[in-house]
Amino acid sequence: MLGTLVNIVTVIVGSGLGLLLRKGIPQRLTDSVMKAVALCVIYIGIDGCLVGNKTLVAIVSLALGALIGELLRLDDRINSLGEKIEKKVSKNNSGESTIAKGFVTASLLFCVGAMAIVGSLESGINGNHEILFSKSLLDLITSFILATTLGIGVMFSAAFVFVYQGAITVLAQFVGAYLNSVVIAEMTCVGSILIIALGLNMLGVTKLKIMNYIPSIFLPILLCLFM
Repeated sequence: MLGTLVNIVTVIVGSGLGLLLRKGIPQRLTDSVMKAVALCVIYIGIDGCLVGNKTLVAIVSLALGALIGELLRLDDRINSLGEKIEKKVSKNNSGESTIAKGFVTASLLFCVGAMAIVGSLESGINGNHEILFSKSLLDLITSFILATTLGIGVMFSAAFVFVYQGAITVLAQFVGAYLNSVVIAEMTCVGSILIIALGLNMLGVTKLKIMNYIPSIFLPILLCLFM
């Protein structure tokens, strides 16, 4: 769990620094930075999609994952939690919940990429934390930028990083035999599609409830056994 713990610290430190400097940055600049980050997020997603070779697995994973997420109302529950925290902390001028938006955006960006999956697997199976250490440095910078535009919700995403990467690290010891390079590639592909959707949301092009699609990332573990 060392790699995940280091990652959590970097997210907290990065977002903390972003919050300190947030008030000194004009809204015009934060909007421009946000759009620039969104474009980079879309690029990262497109790049990650290219590692997948089984289109049918991606399609079925997303369809079934969306169904599971909708039935569990994952997005509604996460946003509801963010709104409750928002009422106790602060509200922006429009009354819109920024904590939920920051939490969901940062959590997805930090967790659904290839480095989060592969790094956690390496940490759990081989005790090698090098990938997660590299990811931690990237997340330090990313959390700083996101916090200047999305606020304190970015810092709360550290909890999601702990649960997500920690769970993969622990489960890797039990299901490692099923997580071959093909399965990991398809998991990365599905996760990268969600990253593209996240980038489109950040640009205001779409309003997808991306958190409902999170179960899709793990479905290739089963689907690759039959497809």
